Amino acid sequence: MQYPVVGFLYGLVVVLILLMGTWQISQGNLTGASFGSYVIAALMLIDPVNHFIHNYSEFKQGEASVDRIVELLDIKPAVRELANAIDLPPVTGRVELRNVTFGYDATEPVLRNLDLVALPGEKIALVGASGAGKSTLVNLLPRFYDPQTGQVLIDNVDIATVTLRSLRRQIGIVPQETTLFSGTIAQNIAFGQKNFDLATVEEAARIANAHGFISQFSQGYFTWMGERGVNLSGGQRQRVAIARAVLLDPRILILDEATSALDAESEALVQEALERLMADRTVFIIAHRLATVRRADRILVIEKGQIIESGTHSELLAQKSRYAQFYAQQFAVESRA
Repeated sequence: MQYPVVGFLYGLVVVLILLMGTWQISQGNLTGASFGSYVIAALMLIDPVNHFIHNYSEFKQGEASVDRIVELLDIKPAVRELANAIDLPPVTGRVELRNVTFGYDATEPVLRNLDLVALPGEKIALVGASGAGKSTLVNLLPRFYDPQTGQVLIDNVDIATVTLRSLRRQIGIVPQETTLFSGTIAQNIAFGQKNFDLATVEEAARIANAHGFISQFSQGYFTWMGERGVNLSGGQRQRVAIARAVLLDPRILILDEATSALDAESEALVQEALERLMADRTVFIIAHRLATVRRADRILVIEKGQIIESGTHSELLAQKSRYAQFYAQQFAVESRA
């Protein structure tokens, strides 16, 4: 707003100077040469005034940014480590939720008195309508949130008693929206790793079906990626995320709609990479497309924050209940498509 106002005032002042100068010359009080010198001097002041206004505007923007940063730093995290928190030792992957209740608003629980045990190496799929609590459940495992009541245990250790770093280094996440940063492809794959060598990064990329497209770039693994990986396709970004999880080598893996936004060709490559990644790990799979969860060891149907059905794909279809309804509805939609 200030620039149009200042521009208008500049124009107004120039017009007034010209009018005043013309009148003074007509009265014989000022010569044309003197008036020209005065106008040039006045115009020379415009540039310094412009600089001052621009700098003042940047100062006010910076002041507002500093205020926002201070507000952010003043926020106290809801999830905190205990003063005597211990490092979680390497785990086998047993996960247990005991009587867990959680809600983003404590008065409106998303999960209600939920009990769940996942054995080491078990592949568990979570299905249900949007808002049923699937993503909320898996977000409790790396302690993105803490439950209002109940416990989350890994290898019979309450995760509230361990350090966040030791906990999260043993949990890999491949989300629907991959978080990539401005940097090289190698740096993005090795994100969070203090020490790594290119050979291990390349091996992780091979497992994730990413080595092929990375090698096609002129600078290979040193190709610079824009913020959020804007110069990669959706399937390529997802395979970089899988390579990152491979390099982390977690015992517990969370796949949150990892293939839902991909075309058929990209999904096939990503699914093949995920099959390799899931081997010998405890895996939680969230998917709306039921074709991707049929081979899970156990499928849990979640509704209103509770597990209402549990079993294999064939067992749940035989029950002809909620999962069978989901499957029939999805099959009908795909048939019409």
